[in-house]
Amino acid sequence: MSTHETRSELSSSYDCPIVEGNRAIQRIASRSAEVGGGLPVNRVLPSRHRRMVGAWCFLDHAGPAVFKSGDGLRVGPHPHIGLQTFTWMIEGQVMHRDSLGNEQLIRPGEVNLMTAGHGIAHTEVSLPGEDRLHAVQLWIALPNAERDRPPSFTHHGALPSWQADGMHFTLLAGRFAGQQSPAKVFSELVGLDLAASTGGGTRLTLEPGFEYAVLPLTGEWLINGEAFAADELAYLGRGLERLELESSAGARAVLVGGVPFSEEIFIWWNFVGHSKAEIAQAQDDWEQGRARFPEVAGFDGPRLVAPALPWRP
Repeated sequence: MSTHETRSELSSSYDCPIVEGNRAIQRIASRSAEVGGGLPVNRVLPSRHRRMVGAWCFLDHAGPAVFKSGDGLRVGPHPHIGLQTFTWMIEGQVMHRDSLGNEQLIRPGEVNLMTAGHGIAHTEVSLPGEDRLHAVQLWIALPNAERDRPPSFTHHGALPSWQADGMHFTLLAGRFAGQQSPAKVFSELVGLDLAASTGGGTRLTLEPGFEYAVLPLTGEWLINGEAFAADELAYLGRGLERLELESSAGARAVLVGGVPFSEEIFIWWNFVGHSKAEIAQAQDDWEQGRARFPEVAGFDGPRLVAPALPWRP
């Protein structure tokens, strides 16, 4: 899952104005994209309206999709630098392989967290016989001090979860409601999955120093009293202490947030860099087949070809 954004312009977390005593919500429509195998996804970050939420700099919602067996996700070997890929599986099974030699099946309710750092390559492929896929993939921009760290991969088969107000909560990343996710991240942030069983309302206590956004995945949602459809991001800004949510039965959403990212970053294809030079070097290393990005064993197809840089290196 990749992007062709060239720059992540930092926008103020205070650009949701106060209207009649209430904080306005920035409404960001998703746009259609395709990933390996032609699987359609809805992409909400980055966009020209909102580049980041905390350190979260990329958000794809894949599915819910039903496809003919053998026609699911098939993403060939491709590189990453300067970020963590964070995959939350809701339905279906996908095999991850990477250039460190990791081979890991991800099932519903599990997270794959890959820290690219200096450089890593990987593949993602639906299992034979699978005909459904529903997942969320996010990227977390690494801060400057961590951007060149050695690559690594972790799989989390169990995450903190609890029930309240007819809703099932799963803590994907960070700390929330006295719970701590085991996923190792390098910025102050949070990721939370919300799955409504009966429908109704709930109130969440927020960290005022974080900026937040909610992405409905399925069903109907009221977010601080405003109706939002699936794949329509509700950016809430910073400074809120409470969040009111109402949903239909069976609805699902994810909440992401974090301390506003204070460093300028650039995003191009599968790279996150703190300068254009970093990205240009990584792309050249990939194209020349240098040791920075070793081969990924177990995939019977070609490596992905990087699109031409939109600037002169």
